[in-house]
Amino acid sequence: MGDAFPPQIRKGSSEDLEPIARNCFRRRFSIDPEMALAGAVRSRRKPVRRSGRKDGEPSLPSTYAPMEATLVSELPAGPEWHYEPKWDGFRCLAFRRDATVDLRSKAGQPLGRYFPEVVAALLDVRESSFVLDGELVVPVGKMLSFDELLQRIHPAESRVQMLSREHPALFVVFDLVDGGRAGNRLFERPLSERRDALEKFMATQVPQRSLLRLSPSTRDFRKATEWLRSLGAGLDGIIAKRADLPYQSGNRHGMQKYKLERTADCVVGGFRYSSKGGTVGSLLLGLYDDAGLLHHVGFASNIRAADRASLTRSLQQLIKPPGFTGRAPGGPSRWSTERSGEWQPLAPKLVAEVQYDHFSGDRFRHGTRFLRWRPDKPPKQCLLSQVAQEAARGYAKLLATG
Repeated sequence: MGDAFPPQIRKGSSEDLEPIARNCFRRRFSIDPEMALAGAVRSRRKPVRRSGRKDGEPSLPSTYAPMEATLVSELPAGPEWHYEPKWDGFRCLAFRRDATVDLRSKAGQPLGRYFPEVVAALLDVRESSFVLDGELVVPVGKMLSFDELLQRIHPAESRVQMLSREHPALFVVFDLVDGGRAGNRLFERPLSERRDALEKFMATQVPQRSLLRLSPSTRDFRKATEWLRSLGAGLDGIIAKRADLPYQSGNRHGMQKYKLERTADCVVGGFRYSSKGGTVGSLLLGLYDDAGLLHHVGFASNIRAADRASLTRSLQQLIKPPGFTGRAPGGPSRWSTERSGEWQPLAPKLVAEVQYDHFSGDRFRHGTRFLRWRPDKPPKQCLLSQVAQEAARGYAKLLATG
């Protein structure tokens, strides 16, 4: 994403983690918060291979880089592929050696202080030396809440402890990278063997009712696609991994991700001018609640250069306060100019169909992609209910509850 990130995210010093996460949450995810937390810092970690360890000693340091995935437009099919749900959380490698537990983000930043309950759960595991690859998620009721997850990145230990009691996180485990005494150098073995070792590890080493949960897997393409249909917005997509390859530390050779893309019809309640001139830069999108209030829920900025001038003239004819009668867009931020932060209210006449990936915390988490105008759609029919996150029905069925 390059220059789309503020300067301090590109620098990526560990002390910037908390203010970055707080600003992402405050700005309601106009940039990708997980990228800001774990991936915006381009990982400098190198794949590590060590040998000659003593029995029971972990062979992998906490600088060990996780596998990464290539985004694909179609889910691959074939006997060589192994499928898993793509969870909407923070990727995490968990390292344990005796009484020491280290949680690391995708970019190698420490996460343990933000998830003390998960650290405690890892210490409760009977095996004393292992490395697990998984996803940190926070259930709230029947949903997985990314908002609650992001709030964990907070400087005050007292607040982190309070949040961990109110909504304990789960560590959804999908790979046993190394098993200490139980599985020497598992990262060199194919996924098919690591998966067998993981299932045995979870069954024999992890106590019942643990916060560690085994992520399901299948070699059946039809079952994987059924997960998408049955779970809807409760699932982020599907991960496909090569079953015949060892753990691909630091590269994308053995893993692909297929993400769900959804569409919604939204009222254009306002627009912002581009920072470079007098043409439209982004459309501000709104949806009505049950009380008839129009709430700002996101933006779309993929407007073709050839269309900007004519669209600007059309929008200027519709300028009329208040635009949004519920939640309204914010003003300038530390990363925007005064001009780019200002917005123009519009009469609620235009409806646009947009494509999005996530709707959480009362808005689209990332920018949407404009698809087409919907002159046939009455604005009052553009309701929050069409995108309100479905209860993650079935997520509890996918995770072993112990």
